[in-house]
Amino acid sequence: MSAEEDRRYLALAIALGARGLGRVWPNPAVGCVIVKEGRIVGRGWTQDGGRPHAETVALAQAGARARGATAYVSLEPCAHHGRTPPCAAALAGAGLARVVTAITDPDPRVAGGGHEILRQAGIAVTTGVLADAATAVQTGFLTRIRDGRPMLTLKLATSFDGRIATGSGESRWITGAEARRMVHAMRATHDAVMVGGGTARADDPALTVRDIGVTRQPVRIVCARTLDLPRGGTLAASAAAAPLWLVHGPSAPDQARDAWTGLGARLIEVPEQDGALSVGALMAALGAEGLTRVFCEGGGTFAAALLRAGLVDEIRHFAAGLALGADGRPAIGALTLPSLAAAPRFRLKDSRTVGPDVLSHWLRG
Repeated sequence: MSAEEDRRYLALAIALGARGLGRVWPNPAVGCVIVKEGRIVGRGWTQDGGRPHAETVALAQAGARARGATAYVSLEPCAHHGRTPPCAAALAGAGLARVVTAITDPDPRVAGGGHEILRQAGIAVTTGVLADAATAVQTGFLTRIRDGRPMLTLKLATSFDGRIATGSGESRWITGAEARRMVHAMRATHDAVMVGGGTARADDPALTVRDIGVTRQPVRIVCARTLDLPRGGTLAASAAAAPLWLVHGPSAPDQARDAWTGLGARLIEVPEQDGALSVGALMAALGAEGLTRVFCEGGGTFAAALLRAGLVDEIRHFAAGLALGADGRPAIGALTLPSLAAAPRFRLKDSRTVGPDVLSHWLRG
């Protein structure tokens, strides 16, 4: 295969893998394409819940045609025994001639071991092809393995002067229907949707993915230090229908804990710091639960705490063509910056119009 063909087939594997985003945690969203004599004979991506793996799906489709073929995999094949045998061994057993991967898996159970299994079987291994593109898809998984927490996307929907509501609290709707529909699509590519307790109390949101044909819902996370959330609203009524995790502090009263547990919510306790939940401990706890990608939708005080702690990896900002003025409620609470140099900095990846609004995609650093 030429270098151009390697890039073309691996780009397809990366795109296939991205179909699993939000659906495969705690596993990575991997894609695999098997090519023989210039023809694709097998392809697959990690299935819902993380099993079967992409390589297993592609090998099953290829069958005997895998012998002597080349496999393109968006992440190094796993090398450890879990609920299924390692994919590296399955690829070796299928008699492939060559395997091309984008990036090495930093999971200590793999970390080059998958590539070594292939080489020991006499298979030619090429890695590092389209590494940046694969890393972009795998950011959540890589962040959990390296930093012990999920990747965090902060979604903002504001007036062009950065307000999320009028001074009286009216906020529906600042952005248009097209932007709101796109937010549902963004939710679907994340493992969880998260808000602070203030947003949950003010808006009583469902936090589900609706109207785009999604059957697997993300985990819904509400961070409320004392669990002072309405028990007669949307979240309470749907607690048993879609996963609901409530993150609280040690000060949450037993009565509230028992009530929410009885409604079907899962409770996660994290330490408190200066009268609020420790956002560092919060993100570590979500990482320990296996989450790789979290979509945060507010509110302003919560967003500020996450930014101050350096935990926001990307921002999706929808700006609408209206002004709400200084009396409006800001999208981001007080950061108490000592200087301009201390402000969190993000770089613009891209921007585009979405209906009457403008969507900007910002990456940290």
